[in-house]
Amino acid sequence: MASWLLPALKAVLPHVGTIISAATPVFTKKKADPGNQSALLQEQISELQAAASQNAANIKQLAAQLQSTVAALEQAALTAEANLKQIRVYCAAAMVLSIIALSTALLLIVTR
Repeated sequence: MASWLLPALKAVLPHVGTIISAATPVFTKKKADPGNQSALLQEQISELQAAASQNAANIKQLAAQLQSTVAALEQAALTAEANLKQIRVYCAAAMVLSIIALSTALLLIVTR
């Protein structure tokens, strides 16, 4: 499993219900009463303004979570890079030791 997937899921999963509830239509339906058209229009405008302000708040919250997720990913990348450097050093040391062991074994076979 990719190491970046778990922090991303932890950041997104608590907000799935909010996203689904925000996606459902909650606006006032247009009614057939022509005399009350102005009041209906004002109500729909206020609902749209409330939805826009709620969307702005949700976007700010999502941006903050995205920023923390990116920071966690950068930290994981730095840790992985440090581990890779350490593994390369160990691998080079193992190769040197194996060459020394092979040379010693060949020297013993030849001098026998």
